[in-house]
Amino acid sequence: MSAPNTAAARLRDVATAPADVVAEKERVASMKPKEQISYLLAQRKGEIQKMLPAKMNAERLLKVAQIAATTTPALLKCDVASLVGAIGQCAQMGLEPNTVLGHAYLVPFNTKRKDADGNERWVNSVQVIVGYKGLIDLARRSGQIVSIAAHEVCKNDHFDLVYGLDEKLVHTPAMGERGDVIGFYAVAKLVGGGYAFEFMSRLQVETVRDGSQGWQQAVKFKKQAVHPWQAHFIEMGRKTVIRRLAKYLPLSIEFQHAATLDEQAASGRDQHNDAFDGEFVPMGSSDETGAMDDDAPPALTDDRAAQAEAAVPQTVAKPEKVPAVAQDDDGSGMSMD
Repeated sequence: MSAPNTAAARLRDVATAPADVVAEKERVASMKPKEQISYLLAQRKGEIQKMLPAKMNAERLLKVAQIAATTTPALLKCDVASLVGAIGQCAQMGLEPNTVLGHAYLVPFNTKRKDADGNERWVNSVQVIVGYKGLIDLARRSGQIVSIAAHEVCKNDHFDLVYGLDEKLVHTPAMGERGDVIGFYAVAKLVGGGYAFEFMSRLQVETVRDGSQGWQQAVKFKKQAVHPWQAHFIEMGRKTVIRRLAKYLPLSIEFQHAATLDEQAASGRDQHNDAFDGEFVPMGSSDETGAMDDDAPPALTDDRAAQAEAAVPQTVAKPEKVPAVAQDDDGSGMSMD
């Protein structure tokens, strides 16, 4: 038996739906983007409140989201469901997006998807980018980390690094001209005593950058100047070394989820926030990074997105299955099982 025509099926669903449901859908569809966002966020307020940690308030998060949509015009051009889903993702992690805290950012992407009939189309969707300060905040919340920090090392600084049986890290920044950045390190103090630290040379960090599909697309479309890897290189380096150190730390599922979203965005993969259902998703596999369309236009951007210290890939993504292990931005796998 042949499969039913999906378009016809959808028409039948509309035809058989209660009149008040149809009228409500038509009313929402007729709203302006700002009104739609406010309405849909209000509809999900109860669900969002349940996701939030005790220290956060749903009213404040929804207000922050509405301000973000208002002050970032490109977000108003995006699929509203993906924006609402992105807010839900932030709620789960307990991170406020697009604020001076620098914890997370809502960024518009051009995403190619297939509709119910199998036809490909471009969709403006919202992705969640987690800043390095957001990763630090999540790491501290795990209860296993007393403190965690990341710093750049410059040519004129005093820096002494020793690995082995008697590990040592001493860094004294130069008081005058520090010179060029030569590396980055992250260090965490553990609750049970002791420290864990990781160092990456500038060459290692730039290798990570050069392997990022977002950076590759920025180079192709000559958008390097506004891409965070160039505009905010130090912040990007800090985040990269924190993510590498995190693989060796006892961290929460919220941190792991944040790393998942950040890895998906950095590799140009669709986060599918329009289908967000309040559940944490395991890390995607690097074997399915999502083929990039060489003829794809760069992602929607504006001044606020370009200024974000998190990775904001000028890229596109395709939907894909999400298995359990992925390549993170530093080029090595981070298991999220």
